Amino acid sequence: MQASWQTGFSAAVLNPDHPLPIGINGKKRFAVYRNNVVLGLTAALAANFPAIKRLVGDEFFARMAKIFVSANPPQSRLLAQYGGAFPDFLGRFEPLAAYPYMPHVARLELAWLAAFHEADAAPLAGEELAGLAPEQLAQTRFIAHPATRLLALPCAAVSIMAANRSSEPVPAIDPAPAEFGLVTRPHLEVHVAHVSASTHAFLTSLLQGKSLGEAASCASEQDQAFDLAANLQCMLAAGVFTKTH
Repeated sequence: MQASWQTGFSAAVLNPDHPLPIGINGKKRFAVYRNNVVLGLTAALAANFPAIKRLVGDEFFARMAKIFVSANPPQSRLLAQYGGAFPDFLGRFEPLAAYPYMPHVARLELAWLAAFHEADAAPLAGEELAGLAPEQLAQTRFIAHPATRLLALPCAAVSIMAANRSSEPVPAIDPAPAEFGLVTRPHLEVHVAHVSASTHAFLTSLLQGKSLGEAASCASEQDQAFDLAANLQCMLAAGVFTKTH
């Protein structure tokens, strides 16, 4: 009975068309409470997806968020992580059908959010690789930093998100080209980088547990000019990994 009442209460809070929960008197007071809850969830969604908010504008975002919130109650008390279903929602939201890049920008913002809240870990230092012989280095495998995220995106989501999370005027961006995004948090700040197809293949292989030599071969299949030394340097600077084994 208690679980059923709680379910009905949650539904009534998020949907004004739902009947009042049993035992609740005072329709106006409940409406005020409902409005405060919806406003709070909308604010959390706006904080978690600032690029989407800037792309569609404040008024459109508020109306869209109200629809999302009514069908997607929080699964956690941590509102700083609210919106896991938002990318899929955007992909089905008819008013945005002409903007197919929107859900992918939201996916990237969700990855940013996940990286921000991941556990701390010291990034791998270059000194740990410096003493290895070439044959040892080729056999080395890496352990990913908890915050590392790697995304293959069918549009220019990295460029679009970066431009719309900045306070600068948004430049003209062609949304069509596919991009690969690397999300890391080597210290306190989350970084999102646009990486090449060969770097994506390289890092994907390493994240799958392949050795450095195997990963370099995978990357070379994408680009015969793949520069292993330069990619290693970027990998270390970005804090993609924490340890070797």
